[in-house]
Amino acid sequence: MGTIGIWQLLIVAVIVVVLFGTKKLRNMGGDLGSAVKGFKNAMSDDKNDESPDKKEQASESIADKSAVENKSTIKEKDQA
Repeated sequence: MGTIGIWQLLIVAVIVVVLFGTKKLRNMGGDLGSAVKGFKNAMSDDKNDESPDKKEQASESIADKSAVENKSTIKEKDQA
């Protein structure tokens, strides 16, 4: 009785999809993925002994990518 079975997981998944909707879950998944990717990049940058110029370029490109992602998220929210 203490273990969670496949049916309980399926019921929870259906409830989550009904509450949030697939579009919002997709956006949250994308945001989570980009956050994990940025964290991994930051960790690898700390391990590498790069010049300060390369670190600035990397942080600028990450900032540019996040700005583009934020604009697309805003457009999707406006369309909904």
